[in-house]
Amino acid sequence: MSVWLLLGHKAGDNNQVLALASKLGWHWQERRLRYQPWELLSNRLIGVTLVGVNKRESDALTPPWPDLVITSGRRNEPVARWIRQQSGQRTRLVHVGRPWAALDCFDLIVSTPQYELPARANVLVNDLPMHRLTRSELERAAQTWSDSLNHLPAPRTTVLLGGNSGAFVFTPEKAARLGRQVNGLVRGQGGSVMVTDSARTPADAFDAFVEQLQVPVHVHRWGSRSARNPYQAFLQLADQFVVTADSMSMVTEAAFMQKPLYLFSLDDGPDWWRRAYNYKWTPLTHRLAMKVGPGRMRRDVSRILDNLVYEGRAVWLGDSFPHGQPLSPLKDGAITAALRIAELFEGT
Repeated sequence: MSVWLLLGHKAGDNNQVLALASKLGWHWQERRLRYQPWELLSNRLIGVTLVGVNKRESDALTPPWPDLVITSGRRNEPVARWIRQQSGQRTRLVHVGRPWAALDCFDLIVSTPQYELPARANVLVNDLPMHRLTRSELERAAQTWSDSLNHLPAPRTTVLLGGNSGAFVFTPEKAARLGRQVNGLVRGQGGSVMVTDSARTPADAFDAFVEQLQVPVHVHRWGSRSARNPYQAFLQLADQFVVTADSMSMVTEAAFMQKPLYLFSLDDGPDWWRRAYNYKWTPLTHRLAMKVGPGRMRRDVSRILDNLVYEGRAVWLGDSFPHGQPLSPLKDGAITAALRIAELFEGT
């Protein structure tokens, strides 16, 4: 069985595709793609096309065509459908997330509750996004970083900072407020902080957060070429987590660790219109799309977050975490999806 993974520019999308492929256990090849500035227009007007692909900077797409394509993200959809067209409709297509094309364009869609996809035979809705974490790799990461991090007093709080996403805007003011809350929580426990940002974290927000900390802290800045990435060590060595609630990938990976998880909301609530930063292109157009767009094109991360709180796996920062019974392991959505993919090929 030959499998192609279409990988784009979003790490969260790529990680889910790779997580699913690893659980499927079939040999796969990666096809990394880059796109032209006009790809949205060609996507909407043509659909099945390579017009939006920057072929110079992308991996080649040549026969023999695969039996299966796993993809994620709007930009990759036309390419996946083009590959199936070249194969004489033989290639099966699996899309992770929410597709822009009609749902029946795909053999299987692996999604989460944040997208309001209708119930269909080819739609699988997992509770959380898929991830690639393994206990053995986390333990190795912790051993590698032990000399650098073991001096930090317990309890250790790992803080994972996301950033601007859709209607959410991560301002320095919000970051400073988060920093004060984390500082109060950790100082009251006599512990320490391990913090990392992400590709979407504004630099001024990160600085504003760190400036509020008056406790022992180890800081890692995403993309720093002068330092190794301690992200997995931060996960393994943490006694508790504080995560901005814009990134479902980071929330999922923190929840996987089965430790107290505090969520920090970037939502401005009903008074969003009073804040000038919400009138920039991305947050404003996102709010408009969520109001007037079709139901299946909407995104509401509160569906995931509220379920984590309901199950006792997380609380909002400022609330007390209900200590007591140990948290049960999360259901592995990648395994569920892999079994559904295997069913697509039964009898072939």
